Amino acid sequence: MIFKYPVAYMSEPGGWHPNEKEIVMLRQYMMRGGFMIFDDFREAGGYGDFTNLQQIVQRALPGVKWMQMTGQEPIFDSFYKIDLSLTVNGTSSYGYSKPTYWAIYQDNDPKKRVMMIANVDNDIGESWQYSARGFDPVATTNEIYKLGINYVIYALTH
Repeated sequence: MIFKYPVAYMSEPGGWHPNEKEIVMLRQYMMRGGFMIFDDFREAGGYGDFTNLQQIVQRALPGVKWMQMTGQEPIFDSFYKIDLSLTVNGTSSYGYSKPTYWAIYQDNDPKKRVMMIANVDNDIGESWQYSARGFDPVATTNEIYKLGINYVIYALTH
């Protein structure tokens, strides 16, 4: 049951097609303080697009708005100070689009807690998976590990 876990990580949400019972559970999870990370998908087109995620979230949380993040938000400084420019190259990004970060805030208020974060045109999980193989520059790999740590620290403290 998802309620045992304060943080949930989902890869390739473009292939996610929850039924109505799962939509209700998602709503309850978020309203009880859950934090979700969505990763490994593109903004538009193909398998894993952002449009599918936006539609699912609207079903679960009508009226919420995805807001693009600048890199100056507290989540990017919750433990480490993240330099998002270092997360662009290598296996973490898709190469043709600059990664962007999007959030759902409680009550659509950027001064309140981030409930969901989406790494769009990005794949930080793949950077973690292949870090020992040296595909990414060390600085990129380090920054992406720090990004994941920040997500968890933020989720557990907000």
